[in-house]
Amino acid sequence: MRVRFGVLGPVMAWDDAGSALALKGPRHRAVLARLIVARGRVVPVGLLIDDLWLDPPAGAVSAVRTFVASLRRALEPDRAARTPPRLLVTEGPGYALRVEPDAVDAWRFEQALARPTEAGLREALGLWRGPAYAEFVDEPWAHAERSRLAELRLQAVERYAEARLSVGSAAAVVADLDAHVTEHPWREDAWRLLALALYQGGRQGDALAVLRRARRLLVEQLGVDPGPALRALEGDILNQASHLDVRRGSADQVWADAAAAYDRTVAAGARARLESTVGLLRNLAVTGGGGLQAAREHRIAAIAAAEELGDPELTARVIGAYDVPAIWTRSDDEDHAARIVAACERTLTLLPVEGHEAARARLLATIAVEIRGTSTPAGQQAVEIARGLDDPGLLAFALNGLFMQSFDRAGLAPRRDELGVELVALSRKHGLVTSEVLGHLIRIQACCALGDFATADAAAAAADDLAGRHELPLVGVFTRWYRALRLAAGGATVDECEKAYREAAKGLDGAGMPGLEGGLLPLAVLCLRVWRGLPFVTGDDYGPYEPWVRPLVLLAEGRRGEAAVALEGVPDPRHDLLFEAMWGLVAEASVALGNESMLARARAQLAPAANELVAGTGLLTLGPVARWLDR
Repeated sequence: MRVRFGVLGPVMAWDDAGSALALKGPRHRAVLARLIVARGRVVPVGLLIDDLWLDPPAGAVSAVRTFVASLRRALEPDRAARTPPRLLVTEGPGYALRVEPDAVDAWRFEQALARPTEAGLREALGLWRGPAYAEFVDEPWAHAERSRLAELRLQAVERYAEARLSVGSAAAVVADLDAHVTEHPWREDAWRLLALALYQGGRQGDALAVLRRARRLLVEQLGVDPGPALRALEGDILNQASHLDVRRGSADQVWADAAAAYDRTVAAGARARLESTVGLLRNLAVTGGGGLQAAREHRIAAIAAAEELGDPELTARVIGAYDVPAIWTRSDDEDHAARIVAACERTLTLLPVEGHEAARARLLATIAVEIRGTSTPAGQQAVEIARGLDDPGLLAFALNGLFMQSFDRAGLAPRRDELGVELVALSRKHGLVTSEVLGHLIRIQACCALGDFATADAAAAAADDLAGRHELPLVGVFTRWYRALRLAAGGATVDECEKAYREAAKGLDGAGMPGLEGGLLPLAVLCLRVWRGLPFVTGDDYGPYEPWVRPLVLLAEGRRGEAAVALEGVPDPRHDLLFEAMWGLVAEASVALGNESMLARARAQLAPAANELVAGTGLLTLGPVARWLDR
């Protein structure tokens, strides 16, 4: 278990799933906080005692040992007896907390300040839940660290405002900056940014008024004149200096300028254009809708163009650069997927044997992602290569491929949850946003099957949060369907569940995912009604799921003989996210028709998932697998 710590607010700790760890009383948290302040250095027991008590009791040493033992149990609950602790260690005369550089929110905050971008600063400021070390305001040992972090936060607020101004978001930052200077009136740079935002928002008079207010406050209350930056800005505003014009910094203008420069600089037909194109297609794909469809079409064209050049290394890069996360195991376009797999296999045979491990791993991972509902060792092979290379993005993509190949039998939800946990941890550490989203979506699916809806809820919330901050609209398609399933599994009425499913299905319109959309809504409603033992409406289009639904539909229409024939002809379901659901429908029809041989087949297939729910899709459910096994 990887533990994360929070000190930007009340002192807390969380496990991999985002659940808060029980840290007991205030002195336990004080010990933890004091060790975090020490940043991995040893804090002697005597110093801990002095920091914890003004008048230490006689048993202070024993009390500290008790606090430490309790913290160790909370931080490493699975540690075997008599094995040394990994996080809170004993060294010499005291204790130290040994964790990774990104394990503490304050440390991640400082790392973001070292590489200030608008997105990074926004995320860094979002780490703050209140004043640093909030419950230790009066503790002398926390004072210097609290003051330092508070100053860094003020700098981050101003840097973030400046970053937003540089891309033309003047109007959006005025209110925040106004509140900032009201609370911290001695910060001259904050006054400068507020005046600049007002000017760029077309409010020249208000900008000058702000500068005069800043001057008056500084002179009257501090006895100092404004610094050179404020004075220069006032002159520039009065002169309407051209360098204050933000239009050149707007996102659209930056895009247009960069595209024009690229066209001028990179020659037509250059191989670099192909690789740059794939980068654009990768970003286009996660927008969904027409963007996803266009990305698919142009991807095939890019691969064909690379192959025509006769350079297998270039072709491998063009294919492997499209590492768009995939969660649904039914392909949107089988022919498209087959063509990509064929190109991967051709390129693998042409690549030199030595020195192209990363390219080979990306090709194998691509094969594993594209071959859905069938089996290939490519996913495992890609992961084995990736683990030996220092390339987190490659490993994340390879894990995606391994996930797509984790459906060879029922009952593998625990294994898929492990993959989701690893993906989330890897992606958080290395800033791989789309892969982190994928990890959360995998955990939703797996935890639904395991009946762990608290973890699935947390994963859905985390995925939605990332999607909102990084403009990933397709994520909401899956989380809305999950919440409809959550209602069904939670015992809501059929009417409430069906309404939620219909609302979720609206998100599929134009999402560019026909492999997900086809037949899903009627299938979800049918599964719900079968589980609840209720009749269902026949005549719906069940799309690719029709062979496994047909016997039940015929039975509902009173056509028992035809239903028996249809049941005998049912093919084995694909090994994908709906594998258990399809066998569950077969089992339901077999019970109704008294078909012992089909019941035996269904039982053999479902038995490994005896302790799971038929909910591994994270979208629909047929209830507990044991329901059919018991019958």
